[in-house]
Amino acid sequence: MTVDDLNEVMEIENQSFSIPWSRDAFLNEIEHNHLSTYLVAEDGEKLAGYCGVWLVVDEAHITNVAVLPDYRGRGLGEGLMRKIMDIAIEFGARVMTLEVRVSNMPAQHLYRKLGFKDGGIRKRYYSDNQEDALVMWVNL
Repeated sequence: MTVDDLNEVMEIENQSFSIPWSRDAFLNEIEHNHLSTYLVAEDGEKLAGYCGVWLVVDEAHITNVAVLPDYRGRGLGEGLMRKIMDIAIEFGARVMTLEVRVSNMPAQHLYRKLGFKDGGIRKRYYSDNQEDALVMWVNL
C-alpha cells in the first residue's frame, strides 16, 4: 500500500466498516509506523481489497482486512491473509492474532480455514454497538 492508494483504500474502508479508520490513520501507518506492513489486492487498475499487520518481535497482529462487497467470496481476502502470513513468517513471527466481531461469521470461517483458533472474548470491544470481539490466534 502506498499513499497513492489511499483514496481507493478509503472507499473500501467506508464500504466495509461501520467505524472506518481515517485517512490520517492509514497515512500514519504507511509513512511512520515501521512495525506495519500493508498489502493491496488489485483487479486490473482497481483496488479491490487490502490487509494490514503489525510485526513486533515474534508476534504479528492483523490490524484490518477488507474487500469491496462486489469482490467478496472470490478468494481475495484469503489470498491477502496467506500473503501477509508468509510475510510475518519471513520477519520471524511465530504467532499471529486478530480481533473479529462475534457476528462476522464469514470472516471467522475464513480465519478458521487458515488455522486460526478462538482465543477469548474482548467484551464491548466495538464502540458503534458495544459488540464483543472474538480474539483469534494461529501459530505460524
